[in-house]
Amino acid sequence: MGEHVNKILSILEKEPAFTIVGKAADELGVEAYVVGGFVRDIFLGRPSKDLDFVCVGSGIALAEKVANSIKGKSNLSIFKNFGTAQVKWGEYELEFVGARKESYRSDSRKPLVEDGTLQDDQNRRDFTINAMAICLNKKRFGELVDPFNGIEDLRKKTIRTPLDPDITFSDDPLRIMRGIRFAAQLGFDIAPDTMEGITRNAHRLEIVSMERVTDELNKIILSNPPSYGFQLMFHAGVLKFVFPEMVDLYGVEVINGKAHKDNFFHTLKVLDNVSQVTGDLWLRWAAIMHDIAKPATKRFNDKVGWTFHGHEDRGARMVPKIFRRMRLPMDLKMKYVQKLVRLHLRPIALVKREVTDSAIRRLLFEAGDDVEDLMKLCKADITSKDHNRVQRYLSNFELVEQKMAEVEGKDHVRNFQPPVSGEMIMEAFGIPPSKPIGEIKEVIKEAIMEGDIRNEFEPAYELMLKTGLKMGLKPVKELKNQ
Repeated sequence: MGEHVNKILSILEKEPAFTIVGKAADELGVEAYVVGGFVRDIFLGRPSKDLDFVCVGSGIALAEKVANSIKGKSNLSIFKNFGTAQVKWGEYELEFVGARKESYRSDSRKPLVEDGTLQDDQNRRDFTINAMAICLNKKRFGELVDPFNGIEDLRKKTIRTPLDPDITFSDDPLRIMRGIRFAAQLGFDIAPDTMEGITRNAHRLEIVSMERVTDELNKIILSNPPSYGFQLMFHAGVLKFVFPEMVDLYGVEVINGKAHKDNFFHTLKVLDNVSQVTGDLWLRWAAIMHDIAKPATKRFNDKVGWTFHGHEDRGARMVPKIFRRMRLPMDLKMKYVQKLVRLHLRPIALVKREVTDSAIRRLLFEAGDDVEDLMKLCKADITSKDHNRVQRYLSNFELVEQKMAEVEGKDHVRNFQPPVSGEMIMEAFGIPPSKPIGEIKEVIKEAIMEGDIRNEFEPAYELMLKTGLKMGLKPVKELKNQ
């Protein structure tokens, strides 16, 4: 380990937290180590401010000693039930735990915990690259303890379990998702025996809370390229337990020599395309969900081949159900994804025919502030292997975007608010809330969308009076633009 000493010491000596923890441990007469992700990230050259410490003794006592040793403001939180403690100090979060060994029951991922040695603690770690420890005691300051050769796995860019994979994954099945997530984030391979262990134990994910699974899934979606993590989940048989609707996209059916594209791999390509232009999680979710209803809407027609009519509307209806099951937020984020799924074909339809102002107005009205994201999704959806075809579509999309800017500048229909409100209609005709109010507002909106009148108060007011008279309503008050 000698070749790593200088690198380790150069990092440890920059951060006063390590000296403080080491001195506190020496005063208590216990061994103390920084462990886990921070150690891994030293060798990956990645910054990390969340520090995990293990001591062979009481983690709580060490945390208390450290908190008392820090000059300036710090926050100590003790979690007696878990035998852990946290010290918040400036930009640092220092987590403390005593070394322990764990045993599991087959029906739970909550372990039975007892005090243990550093080796016991390293044995319970999920992967070799996370099982390294660096000693902080003065006599051994900076010494790397790496019983499973995690350094070599970092060099080989390999995810591997420290123990038999069946033990690691059966004990805590969430490690299945974590292993795939680390591979996706770091661009690492998963060792063959570890991958086989994931496959054998994938069904164990059923005992893990959906919130925990989805948290890891979101991290996979935010990796680059996200398709890698999805392919690992698919080939290991994990995806069918996590996201069965996505597995349903897989495969190609052929009838009379006519085949449709594999919508699973098409979706992954769209997801990767979107990830090149945005780090937004929910736009990436929209890419994942945009064709989710194709299996449910797939039909074969002798003349035209395969069709997926209405998959955008059916998909939009599927979004809330999937979000609810996966414990994703049911708020505006869900509505955003649902909207993009519902509208994702609209700009493509505009590209295929001469663009009318009316069609542009309606798209701007429905997409609102999300129209730029919708266009990103639509551009990502062009995955043809024919380069000329892709360029032709992208050029046409640019024309649509230019037209959008022109129409919006002139008609202001994005986030459309009617120039004449329901309250104005009631006041003008002296009527209570009733069906005719909605009908008049719809007539005004349609006239603006079609370009029959300008999106301004005067023409809208005139149309309101005219429409009301046709419905047998008589104005009782003349209104002015407010």
